[in-house]
Amino acid sequence: MTALITTAIIVLLVIFVGFYAGRKKESRNSIEEWSIGGRNFGGLLIWFLVGADIYTAYTFLGLTGYGYSLGAAAFFAVPYVVLAYPIAYFILPRIWEYAAKHHLTTLADFARERFQSRAIGVLVALTGIIFLIPYIDLQLSGIIGVAEVAGKGSFANPHAVGVAALIISFVLVAGYTYFSGLRAPAWTALIKDGLVWIVMLVMVISIPFILFGSWGRMFHTAIAKYPQMLTLHSGAHDSWWFMTSALISALALFMWPHASTGALSSKSADILRKNAVFLPFYNILLFFITFLGIIAYMVLPHLNSKGYANVILLHLIHHTYHSGILQGFMYTTVALASLVPASIMVLAASNLFATNVLKDWLIPSMSENSRTLTARWFVFVMTALALVFGLLFPNQLISLQLEGTSGMVQIIPAIALSLFWKRLSNSAVVIGLLGGIAFVFLNHFAFHLPGYDGFWGLLVNLALVLILNGMFTREIDDNLASNKLLNDETM
Repeated sequence: MTALITTAIIVLLVIFVGFYAGRKKESRNSIEEWSIGGRNFGGLLIWFLVGADIYTAYTFLGLTGYGYSLGAAAFFAVPYVVLAYPIAYFILPRIWEYAAKHHLTTLADFARERFQSRAIGVLVALTGIIFLIPYIDLQLSGIIGVAEVAGKGSFANPHAVGVAALIISFVLVAGYTYFSGLRAPAWTALIKDGLVWIVMLVMVISIPFILFGSWGRMFHTAIAKYPQMLTLHSGAHDSWWFMTSALISALALFMWPHASTGALSSKSADILRKNAVFLPFYNILLFFITFLGIIAYMVLPHLNSKGYANVILLHLIHHTYHSGILQGFMYTTVALASLVPASIMVLAASNLFATNVLKDWLIPSMSENSRTLTARWFVFVMTALALVFGLLFPNQLISLQLEGTSGMVQIIPAIALSLFWKRLSNSAVVIGLLGGIAFVFLNHFAFHLPGYDGFWGLLVNLALVLILNGMFTREIDDNLASNKLLNDETM
């Protein structure tokens, strides 16, 4: 009960900070102010905000769960993030420069202007919204897990307590997102990431000594007794899956709406370049966080049969530490790693809906004030959809998020490739995107080609673009003649 109360108090204080961040009316005056903070965030705030985008409940619960159930295959996340930042270094600043000049707030806006096509903008927006829902859902498991494990032994029905905590937390987070916009998760990201660094370093340093006596004994035990957890094996998660997962996850990372939202809130393109250099420091934690899953397997192997892999980190905390207050701070870290990224995600999805689905497609006459207000209210709709989806499919969240990555990477030609290839036709991009997404699901349910579904989907996507692009030369010439973006100095 001490752990649960400690967690609840800290989370509520952080949520209060989120509301306080929007105390000035300007934070919700326009879609640009509400959704990307007026493009006014400095280097340190961007470092924490993008870190909050990327290092979520999936990082702490998903990867430790993968380490617990799959062993070495879970370490695909380490090279994937290493690969992602050089890609971001060359792509994000160029997108930011044009977006700042023309007041664009989403990648779908950029795609619309790049191809002078509302249809492509809508397609990119719908891709982001649809595949973001499972990712938002994944954050739910963190809240339910924290409430269940922290309240273990204190309630007759811990799951009911977890669901209640989940609903209350997400309603409050939706409230501060509606009220404060991106400033809420930006401010709370400072607290969340500060706790992440402190708590994870404490865990990484202390757990080997508490459970094994030293780091050396821990590694010796792992090598001697559990060598199968330290190597890749043939099967569904072999070395080919490891490589394709790392590659596709890296390519998709900044295609996610929440990650690009954080990037577009920057004051300048140079800040994004510097952050691409310094954000890899988070990987110091990432390796050890994943290894905690293997440690959990070494000391709590019996929980694997009970389906606790997704929240095994919480059980490891409960097993290792016996101070309720210390446990509370650790559980709070996981809870905030769920809530803060979820806030950015629902905000990004709401902006895509209001800007690129409603205004660009369904209601072109929508005023700026109506668009801003619609985006703010849609936060509650996205939150409700995520809650319903997450409660209906609680055991599928990690696999659905991985399929989400496979889907999001399919906008690479429309966004990243289009930055460097001016003679790229609208029709080829649309056909490639739809073909890539279709093949992701075909491979998942029918073909079962080895490796990551998104890899095969992107291959199909790029093949269609390359083969079909030459058939639309007139379309390309017309686009080049009329498209100001393609002749803009920032391109």
